[in-house]
Amino acid sequence: MCISCHTEYVAFVFLPSDIVFSHAVVVFADERNASFAVLSSRVHEIWARFFGSKIGLTLRYTPSDCFETFPFPAGWETNAALEAAGREYYEFRAALMVRNNEGLTKTYNRFHDPEETSPDILRLRELHAAMDRAVLEAYGWPDLIPQSQCEFLLDYEDEEDAAEETGRRRKKPWRHRWPDLVRDEVLARLLKLNSERAEQERLAGLAAVGKKKPNNPRAKTPSAAPPQSEILPGPQSDLFV
Repeated sequence: MCISCHTEYVAFVFLPSDIVFSHAVVVFADERNASFAVLSSRVHEIWARFFGSKIGLTLRYTPSDCFETFPFPAGWETNAALEAAGREYYEFRAALMVRNNEGLTKTYNRFHDPEETSPDILRLRELHAAMDRAVLEAYGWPDLIPQSQCEFLLDYEDEEDAAEETGRRRKKPWRHRWPDLVRDEVLARLLKLNSERAEQERLAGLAAVGKKKPNNPRAKTPSAAPPQSEILPGPQSDLFV
C-alpha cells in the first residue's frame, strides 16, 4: 500500500511489490483492506493534515508524523466491517479509474467538485461515507455518525485569489468533507485516545521494570520509567518501509 509524499488528496493505492519505488513514495508492507479503510478514511485525513507539514497548499505526508503516531481503532486487524468497506470502495474506485482512463488526481478533482453529479462519482462519495461510518463504528464513536454528513466547503477563502492577472478565475478549493465542528471533535478524541495509550504504555513499562531482578541486590528499584513521548507510536508502525 502506497501514498505519495506530496499530495493534494490523502489517497492510498495498492501497487505490486516487485517494482522499485521512488523516494517520493511512502510504502507500507500491508495489503489488508481493513488498514486501507482506516488510512483512507476522513478520520485519518484529519490527523494527517493536523500533524503533517505542507508545501504551499499540498500536504507533505511524513510517516513519522502522520502514520506512526496515529492511534488505530482497537481490533482493526480482524474487523470484518472494515475489511468489507475497504474492499468495496477500493474495487469500485479502481474500476472507475480504468473506465474513465483517469488517475487518482483527476478522479478526486471530480470527487470534490460541487458541480460534478455523474452517477459514478455520486456512488464513490456514498462508498467513502460508508467506509467512514465503518471506521467511526470501529472506534466506538457511533454518536458521531449522524453529524458526519459531508458538505462542499472551502479549504480557504481569499479574495485576492479570486482572479489571476489574466482575469481568469481560479478554481475554488472546494472539498467534500465533514463540517469543522465534526473534524474538531474527531481530532480531540484521537488526541485523547493517543494520550490514554501513552499512559498505558508508561504503566506497562513501570510494571516491567518492577518485575526485573536487579543484578545488584542492594540497587534501588527505579522510581520512574524512562521519559515517554507525548505522541505514542502506533502498534502498526512496523509496517512502514
